[in-house]
Amino acid sequence: MPLTKDFKTTVMLRARHDKVFCNAMLAEAINELLTGDVDLGKAILRDYINAAISFELLSAMLDKNPKSLMRMLGPKGNPTSKSLFDIFHAIQKLKKMKINISFR
Repeated sequence: MPLTKDFKTTVMLRARHDKVFCNAMLAEAINELLTGDVDLGKAILRDYINAAISFELLSAMLDKNPKSLMRMLGPKGNPTSKSLFDIFHAIQKLKKMKINISFR
């Protein structure tokens, strides 16, 4: 039985309207990056930015071209650690939040 809505569209809509889900997306992106699945981490981070912030707003904060940021987080992108940390810093400012990492 085919789905009536595109999966990615459904996820993006939920992230825009559900703060807990949106924060979980960011946490999952960070977790994937830290555990070595960089491609998945970049993909989730890209979806998070699209849903929660927008590449235009993020690029204005970072003084970078939005398409450059999109390519950086795309399948063939290779962001530097500085670029990733700059993105996380900007997210914290824009969303007025603090990213905390807990050890289990």
